[in-house]
Amino acid sequence: MKFSIHPFNFRWVLYVLLGVYAIVTLIPFLWALSASFKPLSEIIAGDFFPHHFTLDNYRQIFLEQPLFLRWLFNSVFIAVCVTVLNLLFNSMAGYALARLQFRGKQFWFLVILAVLAVPAQVTLIPTFLILKSFGWLNSYQGMVIPGMINATFIFMMRQFFINFPRSLEEAAALDGLNTLQIFWYIVLPLAKPAIAAQAVFIFMGSWNNFLLPVVILFEPEMFTLPLGLNTFKGQYISYWNYIMAASMMFTLPMFGLYIFFNRYFIQSVTFTGGKG
Repeated sequence: MKFSIHPFNFRWVLYVLLGVYAIVTLIPFLWALSASFKPLSEIIAGDFFPHHFTLDNYRQIFLEQPLFLRWLFNSVFIAVCVTVLNLLFNSMAGYALARLQFRGKQFWFLVILAVLAVPAQVTLIPTFLILKSFGWLNSYQGMVIPGMINATFIFMMRQFFINFPRSLEEAAALDGLNTLQIFWYIVLPLAKPAIAAQAVFIFMGSWNNFLLPVVILFEPEMFTLPLGLNTFKGQYISYWNYIMAASMMFTLPMFGLYIFFNRYFIQSVTFTGGKG
């Protein structure tokens, strides 16, 4: 006897499983959100919902912590600079590897693939020594320059441009545009799905970066938010109410960015998953 699963029933089972997974995933975030409105005593007691709803935690980090807004500015400034530079350089490199013919093209592509296999932790000490020799420790350029290109997204953009219609570029060339003009005026405006997906992931990576700041930033005025949050943890007590409030302020920009660019994600997967 053969058994078969009706597609309609299977779809509902899948929806239920995804719903349960979503709830389980959201529980830690909801707990953190609830804890941000609780006094420290209720967090230690383990209550999920606040019995005494308070905004004192947010008032404390904004008004009583003089460096919190500076940390927020540092994180925004560094993440925006890293994202803009990556969008420009990764797109240019990906387009060159996909369309242009030059000596050593295959070699450089293999180098980029090799870089993908190197963990970031391996390059941390060389990065520190190079920044120290340039005098860039504890500086914005020390945080921005090492992260202004990304091998993963160079590869992603190459895949996108390989699948880009050549007919559009040929028509632009017939109209008298050179390679740079074709890239800037024709290709980039039509690459919004890949660029938007790239922007979200790069901004998120820079926004959440803790490893590089903890190595090269040593003055509190230069701290980013992930590093600044660590200052709420003392040797004998951790102010989890302040940490949770600051974490919510740290998380909300990423939610907004993801929601804004979400519609581009499926398009980017469609374009970048083609032939190599």
